[in-house]
Amino acid sequence: MQDQLTKTFQAVKVESPVDQIINQLRNLINTGQLKPGDRLPAERILAERFAVGRSYVREAILKLEFYGLLKTSPQSGTYVSGLSIKVLDNLISDIVKFHKDDFNALIEARYYLELSAVRLAADRRTADDLTNLRTALVDYEAKVANNTDAVEEDMLFHLKIAAAARNPVIESMMMVLIPDLIKNIVENKICGTDRGYRAADEHRAILKAIDRQDVKAAEAAMSTHLDEILQLSKTGQSAAQLIAK
Repeated sequence: MQDQLTKTFQAVKVESPVDQIINQLRNLINTGQLKPGDRLPAERILAERFAVGRSYVREAILKLEFYGLLKTSPQSGTYVSGLSIKVLDNLISDIVKFHKDDFNALIEARYYLELSAVRLAADRRTADDLTNLRTALVDYEAKVANNTDAVEEDMLFHLKIAAAARNPVIESMMMVLIPDLIKNIVENKICGTDRGYRAADEHRAILKAIDRQDVKAAEAAMSTHLDEILQLSKTGQSAAQLIAK
């Protein structure tokens, strides 16, 4: 009897700040305090009210924008979309679960999305793109050399590639996928403790191919960079099992 009862217990899920923000916005919509068409307060005000950094607010808004639940105008601010409250509630629930339910599927999606992004970046990059990529790479290498957390610098390097692709849909999708994945992979050392140094070499190879506008070489370099985590995901293990390796 005791064993059966124990088996019914489930791990406690700790919500990220982004998920908490999204859930609070959902509650405001469900209670009618936020209605379709209403304008949200500015990011600075939201960050103060939620007592979190603006980056968390920005990420939450970005995810909701990506799914069409919020709309942002540079001139007038961010608004709740015109969808019904019932549809908004269901979609927000799916967004909160999106990056948790199938870690392996997200890795696979990121792999093929990044291959597309780097091909386009190699073909379309500008001098400014190269400058941005070199800056991101230098920042990443500096953190790795000092043995300090380089999660944000890693993320920025990949996002600069997406920006160089000159495809707003790909860039938006990358901005949704990459932050959660890189944080999980790097912070939990899924690919090993020396991954930062190897990734720096791989980043250099990717940048070199983009600089030469060698589309095939850029794709091959990105494939090499992401192959290790892709192969781990193909084992069918959960994120927790991958972390335990």
